[in-house]
Amino acid sequence: MVVGLLQMHLAIREARSLKDKRQVVKSLRDRIRHEFNVSVSEVDALDLRQTAVLGVAFVTNEAAFADKVLAKVVAFARRTPGAELVRYETEIL
Repeated sequence: MVVGLLQMHLAIREARSLKDKRQVVKSLRDRIRHEFNVSVSEVDALDLRQTAVLGVAFVTNEAAFADKVLAKVVAFARRTPGAELVRYETEIL
């Protein structure tokens, strides 16, 4: 069993309130889940208006496949309007 982990730090510059931030985060989280069949959750910076940290987990039987899926999630997040991917870390266990 191989577990792929991804942590993405996002800047949500247009958010004027936590409600604005949560709308962007919820939309991105739901689209990632639907598109890639991975687990996604907001894991840090919950009370910061213009910052979000999403954690993504993926279980498979091949490390190369896990890396490929997580790379696609990163590319998807980069194209997301309203959120700028500041940095990310991946880990394959």
